[in-house]
Amino acid sequence: MPENGTFDELGLPPALQAAIADLGFTTPSAIQAQAIPALLGGRDIVGVAQTGTGKTAAFGLPLLAAIDYDIPAVQAIVLTPTRELAMQVADAIQSFATHLPGLNVLAVYGGSPFLPQQRALARGAQVVVGTPGRVLDHLERRTLKLDQVRFLVLDEADEMLRMGFAEDVDKVLSAAPRERQVALFSATMPPQIRRVAEQHLNRPVEITVSRQASTVTSVRQTYAVVPHRHKTGALARVLAVSEADAAIVFVRTRGAAEEVGSALIERGISAAYISGDVAQTEREKIVDRLRTGALDVLVATDVAARGLDVDRIGLVVNFDVPREPEIYVHRIGRTGRAGREGEALSFVTPAEQSRLRQIERTTRQSLLQVDIPSPAEVSAHRVQALLARTGARAELDRLDLYREAIAVHMAQNPDVDPFELLAVLTALSVGDEGPVAVQGDDLDDALSRAHLTGGGRERDGERSYDRPERGERRRADTHIAGGSPRWRVAVGHRDGLQPGALVGALTGEGGLTGKDVGKIDIFGSFALVDIPDGLSADVIDRLARTRVAGRPLRIRLDSGPRPGHGASRPTHGPARGRS
Repeated sequence: MPENGTFDELGLPPALQAAIADLGFTTPSAIQAQAIPALLGGRDIVGVAQTGTGKTAAFGLPLLAAIDYDIPAVQAIVLTPTRELAMQVADAIQSFATHLPGLNVLAVYGGSPFLPQQRALARGAQVVVGTPGRVLDHLERRTLKLDQVRFLVLDEADEMLRMGFAEDVDKVLSAAPRERQVALFSATMPPQIRRVAEQHLNRPVEITVSRQASTVTSVRQTYAVVPHRHKTGALARVLAVSEADAAIVFVRTRGAAEEVGSALIERGISAAYISGDVAQTEREKIVDRLRTGALDVLVATDVAARGLDVDRIGLVVNFDVPREPEIYVHRIGRTGRAGREGEALSFVTPAEQSRLRQIERTTRQSLLQVDIPSPAEVSAHRVQALLARTGARAELDRLDLYREAIAVHMAQNPDVDPFELLAVLTALSVGDEGPVAVQGDDLDDALSRAHLTGGGRERDGERSYDRPERGERRRADTHIAGGSPRWRVAVGHRDGLQPGALVGALTGEGGLTGKDVGKIDIFGSFALVDIPDGLSADVIDRLARTRVAGRPLRIRLDSGPRPGHGASRPTHGPARGRS
């Protein structure tokens, strides 16, 4: 018999057994085998379980068993930290209810119209899955009543409290009837979660399905000391020399995900970002691009990355060190899959040394300190990669144009050494514009100071993202000086347009890369963007229908004066060189 028995042994009603049989469930997971009998028996539970352990079914099936389908009133509430998770959980519960024709499940969350949710509640939804803020909104407007609620679930409780929902969660739980059943699930169990359990749960059964942190032996774990404001520059260098097929970069907040992801895109890196605010359909598209190789770097928050399983990921970068060691283990478990070797690199500020020690104690492993690659090392890596492609390119031929151009150049400059010319061309091809581009490099100076002095006045918790390095900023400016085509889009500052969103649209829908996009100036009702190589008719057609900040781009070639030459001043500065 399987270690966790079978679903037939758990005591579920026949309608729910039929539903899980339809879904192909045969053997319960560890959390399901322990949580379902306890919840069916009327006990409160505290479950320590990671995403992917089957916890939605662990609370969803007993939740459905507790509902009286003849009562058209809300009888179960599930609180989740994000709208994405709310939709996922609602869909899962609905899939368990295929043999329960009288059941209505409703997802409620911010960022969507209030009135349709109000109407659905009025029609008699029995299960409500939602974010704490929107559930509380409905409570305060009296469009949601809890007098019939008999089952409450806190899913990913640690994330809800970390995101600042502690007060909202407390108000919802306090508004529910005293005679109710509560299931609390959390990937970690910090003291604040313990306090919630003590205050709102009645003698709960505690279930831990596995060690909260286990050593990941297939992952090489390293760290680098990097001041906050130079993390993006350091990340770009790390990605430039990495041999990994794909990488995932973890940040703490959705704002950081957008800023870091946009900065990588602007540097020409094949990147995208997701957070809990990204719609599920868009998230699925991005993950599919990562899985198929159309995307190489994903910047994500912990919540958005939960459940993400992509074998290509060979590198995990902790851009922000997680607050709990258990989260660190969850993150680095994204690599080293399918028998492959993986690598995890954590950026640690001088003020975060204590967190590093906690991680080492929890994982029972020492992290190896490494140095951020220097500009010379990045250039050397790019040169080797370039030279490795020369053989295959030579076989394809069609090089007459370049041979003739070189012959003309040599005839006009007879004193030029051919090897010197080859070296210069190679340097330019990998983006090395000479000593001026890296002279007095702020990043290298800052890294040296961090190692020698402990980082000076660096403050723990500060969030700051550095500008592109001097060479990159100068190259962007030369596009403008050279009079490259400037395009106008019908979305601006009043619509909430951000440079990263526009770059994302141009690269995602238009097929451009970050290197194809030059300076961006955002004005009140429109924006101007330099695209040195121009746009083809089909790309213009696709982009014209693309929506950013809720409005169509309607992109067209701009015929007006450039900023600084009679044009209005932008309300938002250029994307290049911005943080």
